[in-house]
Amino acid sequence: MPPYSDAELLLAFQEPSQRESAFTRLVRQYQERLYWHIRRMVVTHDDVNDVLQIVWIRVWKGLEGFRSDSQLYTWLYRIATNECLSYLDQQKRKGTVSLDPEGGVNLTQQVRADAHFDAEKAEWKLQLAIQELPEKQRLVFTLRYYDEMPYEEMSRVLETSEGALKASYHHAVKKVEDYLLNR
Repeated sequence: MPPYSDAELLLAFQEPSQRESAFTRLVRQYQERLYWHIRRMVVTHDDVNDVLQIVWIRVWKGLEGFRSDSQLYTWLYRIATNECLSYLDQQKRKGTVSLDPEGGVNLTQQVRADAHFDAEKAEWKLQLAIQELPEKQRLVFTLRYYDEMPYEEMSRVLETSEGALKASYHHAVKKVEDYLLNR
């Protein structure tokens, strides 16, 4: 099934008789991309599904009022990013997940606990390096490296300047390189 344009999806969603089928098409079209975006931040599959479900609920509730000031993709990523950050903050407050190895279950430990983890594979080493990054740098790195998102669009998703994003990405790349070369 060929992808629908954002305009087609939005137009169909505005029609009450087509709303559910348009939303289903939207989910099918963006589900995988959003899943992997969230997975890179949240790490565990079950938690990703929980966050993704909340994202789709927010999208359903907000889609009727979507004004097309930005691309639909950008709007979806902004919602997914905000939900990831909210989820991680909530987990940190509960003490169940920590970016700091001293407190809670560390995201790096979650990567290592994954049944498919193989410390000898480059992808896993990269994942471990990414999980060691501060939250903002990790987010910027994943959007740029995996999603190849241009800084201009990333600026709209994260609501920050392109210059700040470039600096965050540069620092993240240096930390990832250091991790990969020294471990």
